[in-house]
Amino acid sequence: MPTTLDGRCVCSKLQYSVELDSPDDARTSLCHCSSCKRAFGTNYGLTTKVRRTSLLPLTEAKPTVAGATGGLLLHRGRAAQVQQDNGVIREFCGDCGAFTCEYGEAAADKFRYVVWGTFDEPDKVPPRGEFFCSQREGWMPQIEGVFHKQEIKQ
Repeated sequence: MPTTLDGRCVCSKLQYSVELDSPDDARTSLCHCSSCKRAFGTNYGLTTKVRRTSLLPLTEAKPTVAGATGGLLLHRGRAAQVQQDNGVIREFCGDCGAFTCEYGEAAADKFRYVVWGTFDEPDKVPPRGEFFCSQREGWMPQIEGVFHKQEIKQ
């Protein structure tokens, strides 16, 4: 069943839409690595992996594409980005500073990891797994009913 997920930054100047053939085409997961902890400002990152081609502009405005490798398709807003030493590129709203998505250099033309909290209806894509469980904070319980990987490639 086709599913559309709309989202936005805090100031709503950066808006996006993700069109999926099925909710199964998206994979939401928690990441406990130190890089995500720092970027999200909490004890884990929560993103939804989608195909790059599933990101669509909203119909009421001509989109612009952020970043040399192609970022989110935007409506009204402007994006800013930073590339970390580990090759992860993180995109933010250039107006309010909200973190909106990330991707690795190697998969820049294939996938985006959309920050789960920016979706208008995030419960449409609940978490399916956890990565870097070896770095999960000791006080945080593991999420039941999802896969658990100690590292990214396990």
